Amino acid sequence: MKILYGVQGTGHGHISRARVVLPKLREYAEVDVLISGYNFKMSIDGPVDFKARGLSLAYDNRGSIDLFETVLGLNFVRFVRDIQKVSIQNYDFIVNDFEPVTAWAAKRAGMPCVAISHQASFLSDRVPRPEKRSPFAENLMRHFAPSTSSVGSHYLRYDDFIEPPIIRRHIRELSPAREDHVTVYLPAFDHETLVSIFRQIKKVRWHIFSPNCDAAYQKGNVEVNPVGKETFLESIESCLGIVSATGFETSSEAMYLGKKFLTIPIKNQYEQLCNAAALKKLGGKVVYQIDQHFAQELSAWIDEGKELSLPEISDEEELVQKIIKAGVGQGKELQEAELVS
Repeated sequence: MKILYGVQGTGHGHISRARVVLPKLREYAEVDVLISGYNFKMSIDGPVDFKARGLSLAYDNRGSIDLFETVLGLNFVRFVRDIQKVSIQNYDFIVNDFEPVTAWAAKRAGMPCVAISHQASFLSDRVPRPEKRSPFAENLMRHFAPSTSSVGSHYLRYDDFIEPPIIRRHIRELSPAREDHVTVYLPAFDHETLVSIFRQIKKVRWHIFSPNCDAAYQKGNVEVNPVGKETFLESIESCLGIVSATGFETSSEAMYLGKKFLTIPIKNQYEQLCNAAALKKLGGKVVYQIDQHFAQELSAWIDEGKELSLPEISDEEELVQKIIKAGVGQGKELQEAELVS
């Protein structure tokens, strides 16, 4: 059995999931990897067979998606060419983590495609949404990377095809403690702006991690670090809480470690607004903008914030078996449909 695994490079969540799923999937099949995107900085910890430009989001350093820069970065001619270049006929089925090139190549060829992303969970209306839904964003999540079957991922099993979060081994091996610092990961904000805000709260130390920081430095009670696996893991292992954007993986890891969690959804990022709606119900603190009241909210959260928990995590073996069953099953159905026609 031969599988093509498509990974969306934007954001660290898709790559983190691939690091867990790929080794287990390779126990049962030969797997090639295609990664797309042009603004990611994490590696997949293994061979990448194909790279494509794909479609990525740009941020404005003020906590929002930069729609203008995102549109400027689109290259639909290149995107179509990348789809056409994928030799889809060499594979039995596609496993897709919100990656558009392999998804559309599979759709074009009538190939089974199993979605395993967090975004796939939003195919269910049972998944929490913000009070104001966005029909455009809902349709974008459904059609950005089309699939023939789905194994979604979310905080809870909101539907029968949704699995609990995949927690990477490095997080599972930590021994959580509670010291006097808070870990901050807000990649859509400029780190110098964050320093000026967080240093106002003197009662704790702050560990800020930024994708735009080249070398670690300190200002008062604030440390600023490049995004690095070891230093980040050390920080979240012993922190008293985590302040982050509302990405699914970081919030899931905070819950798994039993940390207080304050989240600031990236503006114009509908998936994060949906996650925020779910986290509110689970006891997380959601702040939608950094304004003149933010320091006060931050201080109150340090004193009164709730430590979260995750009811269950995904079993890697069961997850991979579901993926294989879905891919093989879809393949048989498509073959039978062709024979009937």
